[in-house]
Amino acid sequence: MYEFGRSKNATRGYSFDDVAIAPARRTRSESEVDLRWRIDAVTFDAPIVAAPMDSVMSPATAIEMGRLGGLGVLNLEGLWTRYEDPSPAYEQLTEPADQVTTTRRLQQLYAEPIKAELIEARLAEIRAAGVPVAGALSPARTQQFADVIERAGVDFFVIRGTTVSAEHVDEAENTLNLKEFIYRFDVPVLVGGCATYRMALHLMRAGAAGVLVGFGGGATHTTASVLGIEVPMASAVADVAEARRDYLEESGGRYVHLIADGAVGRSGDIAKALVAGADTVMIGSLLAGCDESPGDLVFINGKQFKSYRGMGSLGAMAARGRKGSYSKDRYFQADVASDDKLVPEGIEGKVAYRGPLAAVAYQLVGGLRQSMFYTGASTIPELHERGRFVRITASGLRESHPHDIQMTMEAPNYSS
Repeated sequence: MYEFGRSKNATRGYSFDDVAIAPARRTRSESEVDLRWRIDAVTFDAPIVAAPMDSVMSPATAIEMGRLGGLGVLNLEGLWTRYEDPSPAYEQLTEPADQVTTTRRLQQLYAEPIKAELIEARLAEIRAAGVPVAGALSPARTQQFADVIERAGVDFFVIRGTTVSAEHVDEAENTLNLKEFIYRFDVPVLVGGCATYRMALHLMRAGAAGVLVGFGGGATHTTASVLGIEVPMASAVADVAEARRDYLEESGGRYVHLIADGAVGRSGDIAKALVAGADTVMIGSLLAGCDESPGDLVFINGKQFKSYRGMGSLGAMAARGRKGSYSKDRYFQADVASDDKLVPEGIEGKVAYRGPLAAVAYQLVGGLRQSMFYTGASTIPELHERGRFVRITASGLRESHPHDIQMTMEAPNYSS
């Protein structure tokens, strides 16, 4: 704890760029590294969860992610549950346009209501492929479609907002009582985001099978700049891991899984998240540029890109005629009547084209395997125990990247 003036104290917060993993004196053969992790009755071969965002996830992407050993979470409030064929909608979103035109297009496209039959159909499509099935809703939509999701037979249900509290105070009568909902819902529920010890402990006591850790660190987030609120990811994961450790003892052995959600830009960040205490990571921007992700390629100055839109962007939060917004309730602005009164917490943009999902996943998993080789850990729990951080300076961060050289060809797992 550090003194901050005469009346305030501040803890020190570390991002993934502020720390590095120290190599151990004993290495581990890569063939002995086991990346499997298990939640409830399902075992995954790779600790990667694809984020439930329209610019990242489609049923086909979720199926491919499942075949590669990870978990794809479908956004049940997105285009895939509003349109039988959302391809024309994605084509409209990739057409070049100014901010006003883009926002107007989004308003028109998301004015189409969510259809229960499409939720069931999309989840059934993933189930038929023989991979784990997961869908996500914001807290405001959870009760409305809970019965539909339960009938669809998902393996996991994700309640994902900018922050999810077990004790949200609201005068509205339909406020989600998380503890009661999880108790009666016959599927493991993953809840987030959260970023502090106390908030995580409340979610664990409410019965969450997994907790999404992260607040303000995503690629499109402007939360820290606009609101001044953020907990850097390395510290957030470590704090929530402490909460899990205490809850494990308090509950007599109930283990809650931690999913680091945000600020994971490279395979090294996955390793850092796991050393800090996460069981897996949720990634969005890294996958948005893959072939399997929805949307068309666009060329800008001779390079290929795909669209990527934050759920807190103005376009995502804007009203859809009488239907309202599909994301502003996630940012506790559901009662804001006019779009010009919204306070966005994200942006829209383009991400570089990355190629097939399988190739991207291979590099991410390969980087993690190599990291575990250097730390001498053979499993994720061993990485929790054996991994050690060192704090790095600005000069150390510069050393962490190629320097004193003009890069002429990018590696498949690194770009400037």
